[in-house]
Amino acid sequence: MVGLIDCDNFFCSCERVFRPDLAHKPVVVLSNNDGCVVARSREVKAMGIPDCLPYYQLMERYPNSGIVAFSSNYTLYADMSSRVMAVLRENVPDVTQYSIDEAFLDLNGMDHVDLKAWGEELCRKVERSTGMPVSLGIAPSRTLAKVASKFAKKYPGYRKCCVMATEEQRVKALQLTAAVDVWGIGRRIARRLEYYGVRTAYDFAQKNRGWVRGKFHVTGERTWQELNGDSVIDVDGLDTVAKQTIVTSRSFPGMLTELSDLRSHIANYAARCSLKLRRQNSVCHIVTAFIQSNHFREDLPQYSNSAYRSFLTPTNTTTEIVGAANAALDSIFRQGISYKRAGVMVSGITSGDAVQHDLFTYDPERSEKLRTVSAALDRVNGKMGADMVVLGIQQYRDKGADGKSVKFVNAIRRALKSPDYTTRLGAFTVG
Repeated sequence: MVGLIDCDNFFCSCERVFRPDLAHKPVVVLSNNDGCVVARSREVKAMGIPDCLPYYQLMERYPNSGIVAFSSNYTLYADMSSRVMAVLRENVPDVTQYSIDEAFLDLNGMDHVDLKAWGEELCRKVERSTGMPVSLGIAPSRTLAKVASKFAKKYPGYRKCCVMATEEQRVKALQLTAAVDVWGIGRRIARRLEYYGVRTAYDFAQKNRGWVRGKFHVTGERTWQELNGDSVIDVDGLDTVAKQTIVTSRSFPGMLTELSDLRSHIANYAARCSLKLRRQNSVCHIVTAFIQSNHFREDLPQYSNSAYRSFLTPTNTTTEIVGAANAALDSIFRQGISYKRAGVMVSGITSGDAVQHDLFTYDPERSEKLRTVSAALDRVNGKMGADMVVLGIQQYRDKGADGKSVKFVNAIRRALKSPDYTTRLGAFTVG
């Protein structure tokens, strides 16, 4: 049997752990730059507020709703995730983290255990230890465990744990599950399935295996097998697999017209890409920068473009990647355009343990200095909070309260960010 444990409304729950006064109150978490809603508490969902609703529209449509909004606090969320995973690893021999708020549990060898009672106790133990509410689905395959976890989360009668052990339970669950909600199907494939009269997970599971393979290839066949109880999707070590392409991009709160402002945003995106490379012990050969105007404003000139710079010796240092990204930006920037979105992509990713140096341009002394600077940034920001120390180009000029003086502020707006409760002692005030 396989278990899938999922934190309930993860971002909102992280905020509530240190704000018990928000229990049972509507809470939302916003995207970077406080642009739109990316996480909703159960109370907000019950109000019919959709995901990805722009924050300004939320305030306009629900002015007296009592909704409490937070800027994204990824430092807090990552630390709370690691705490949940630590509790799981203390109680389950084999845990594979699938995302920041989900993990698969290998329950082989537990045939003698009452999995329902054990699962309920595990969920209670996680909440007692971390404050995070979780739900657990247990089934013969990972896809079925995903289905079961949604039932555990949705229906209080399951007491946070749904076990799908019999054929009758499997059939009933699939009949109540829309095809679009199945792990591995998604909206695009669901539209194709609906064309063939397949609307529920049970409809899909009842199709002929050859038909599924012919229409949806090997990936669709694996999902079909999983829905029929065969565990064929291997996610062991998924949390340690290095990404082959890393992209960081954002939409701006307003529109930007100056190259200096764009350079600050591009520098922030490039710095995040370099940090992600170092975290997975990788280096990159290519850095691409891209910019785009607001395509919703048909009254304004439209423009989008991208350019790349490559390294003869691959790197993951912040200074080099930021420099390459801004050099690419300089080559595509066009005056007179109102820009709404920009981003950075790093590709040509290889292991940092086997770097092939260019014979003619590699300067070992300079490279060592740049690596030392990047390592120092990671240590300070890891202890003091994200973006506590940044390159000068990562900040942009803003007018002070008097409207005349100039101050430097971080390029990403997080006006409603909560303190880093678990990583900074100064987050708590005594008085």
